[in-house]
Amino acid sequence: MSEPGGRAPNPRIGDVAKLVGTTPRTIRYYEEIGLLPPAPARPAGGHRTYSEAEVERLREVMRLKDLLGVTLEELKTLLAAEEARALVRAKLRREDVPPARRRELLNEALGHIDRQLELVDRRVRELTKLKGELGETRKRVRRRTRELEAQDQATSLPNDPLPKDLSNA
Repeated sequence: MSEPGGRAPNPRIGDVAKLVGTTPRTIRYYEEIGLLPPAPARPAGGHRTYSEAEVERLREVMRLKDLLGVTLEELKTLLAAEEARALVRAKLRREDVPPARRRELLNEALGHIDRQLELVDRRVRELTKLKGELGETRKRVRRRTRELEAQDQATSLPNDPLPKDLSNA
């Protein structure tokens, strides 16, 4: 039975892989290294299925990996900080949290955000450096192309005929 939109309520690994654009092997590896929650125990012969939250987590993992080009270890750090922030948000939503504890929780959230920003800033610096290097390389290639074009034009000019008074010499 499918949900609206044609997706099974708890898809299997192959279906999830297709949904997010990866392979079942990658999903298993991400579970193994802790980027995704491990598969829950299931009866013998039963298939691993994925909840909507797990599929969304995998989408986020893939998005961050593609967007930031970070290592898996850096990705784990980013996701751990995001999970910690989610826990802080859940605590802050409670109405019985005293103002002093709210301040502590907000400071805790800032620490997690700062860790995430450090990783993103490092990546931005690396990409900015690469962009600068590529820009300089493009300038050198364009300059060399112009030099070669100028040489080609200089060597392909038609020879000027000799002046009449020298042609009879």
